[in-house]
Amino acid sequence: MKFLTLNCNGIRSASSKGLLDLIRKEKPDVFAFQETKAPLSEIQKPHWAEMGYESYACIAEKPGYSGVAVFTKEKPKSVEVGYGGGIFLSEGRSVLLEYSNFIFWNIYFPSGTSGEERQKIKYEFLNEVDELVKKLKKKKKPLLICGDVNIAHKEIDIHNPKGNEKNSGFLPEERAWMTRFLESGMIDCFREIHPDKKDLYSWWTYRFQARKNNKGWRIDYFLGSKSLLPMIKKANIVNEPALSDHAPVTLEIQFT
Repeated sequence: MKFLTLNCNGIRSASSKGLLDLIRKEKPDVFAFQETKAPLSEIQKPHWAEMGYESYACIAEKPGYSGVAVFTKEKPKSVEVGYGGGIFLSEGRSVLLEYSNFIFWNIYFPSGTSGEERQKIKYEFLNEVDELVKKLKKKKKPLLICGDVNIAHKEIDIHNPKGNEKNSGFLPEERAWMTRFLESGMIDCFREIHPDKKDLYSWWTYRFQARKNNKGWRIDYFLGSKSLLPMIKKANIVNEPALSDHAPVTLEIQFT
């Protein structure tokens, strides 16, 4: 199966820049968006159904804010929109799909860049993810989490580690959470395929010609159960076309 994740920074904006053509080219079996920033009517467009996808979306209570969606060709056994409750639901951050042989969870993690209050919410969100993952592991199925995690894990994942060590998204506490999360039995699927490759990023600020100069961060992930490791075939960051300030990330898994 082929998976794709993208923080589209507005599905209408990304659609105007070639989103539909990208999906036609990549042909994912399942794809996930974060920051859809749109009502359901703008997400569940007829062209997706015509291409064979069924869609599920979690819309934020605040119009034009956040929002996630999953599009799938294989019908899941069950779907939980807003899995986790709280801001997972109210801020449109979570859609969980359970299939016969794996669980797929699309999450948009909060950013802490706007101040201490949101950074505190981010830490609470990370703790809640830990607890929710413990529950999902009890189902005894491989778990695949995707989305904008808003954390660059290691120095290799950011263009200027020293200059960003006090910035949200690369704080020691955030990076330590990611390390603990992976040590709990999860893997960073992209890094398993590309362990040493540098200058591979999935987000660039719109300022300072950052994308042109490749001064980016890798903050968009597929995080999978360790049991998936031998099944991973390919992982890639799709740099063109530029659909938003993020790039799509793809993953191919040969399920046994």
